[in-house]
Amino acid sequence: MFSSLLLFAAATTHAANGEAASGITKITQDFGISVPLILAQILSFSIVAFVLWKFAFKPVVATLDERQHKIASGLKYAEEMQAKLAATQQETAAIIKNANVEASRIIDNARKTAKEFLEKQTQEATTKANDLFAKSKQAIELEHKKMLADARVEIARLVIATTERVLAKKLTDADRAAYNDAASRELTSV
Repeated sequence: MFSSLLLFAAATTHAANGEAASGITKITQDFGISVPLILAQILSFSIVAFVLWKFAFKPVVATLDERQHKIASGLKYAEEMQAKLAATQQETAAIIKNANVEASRIIDNARKTAKEFLEKQTQEATTKANDLFAKSKQAIELEHKKMLADARVEIARLVIATTERVLAKKLTDADRAAYNDAASRELTSV
């Protein structure tokens, strides 16, 4: 750009010196334009434009590009986080569902175990009650046999005492044993 300005300046100076450029010089004189002043302004504008481009526009454009890149990466990160959030929510829902299933299974097992324990305790209580009943029955039976034996002995004694009074004599031990055996047999057969 700077080189084209120099060429333009050289051409205008050359034309101003020659006769073919008399038309351009006439226009510049009619409008009051000074060619060296315009060339100086073009040169100044070119230098200012170059400096602005190099030190102002380029860093601003770089900053804008960097910000645009950060915004794009932020949006991409937000999308990734949204996808991770959705995946986490699905995973959480699956975990909650599994926990509910596991809790139901544990409750069912607890109910089953409680039912089995109750049945076992009931069976044990029934067995203990039956054992107690059988033992009490045996005790009653033994007591009954003992009472019968005691009653036999007492009845035999009474029979002997009655017989002694009826017969008015004293019985020997052998007679007493014989009467006792006879009374026991009669009572046993009853």
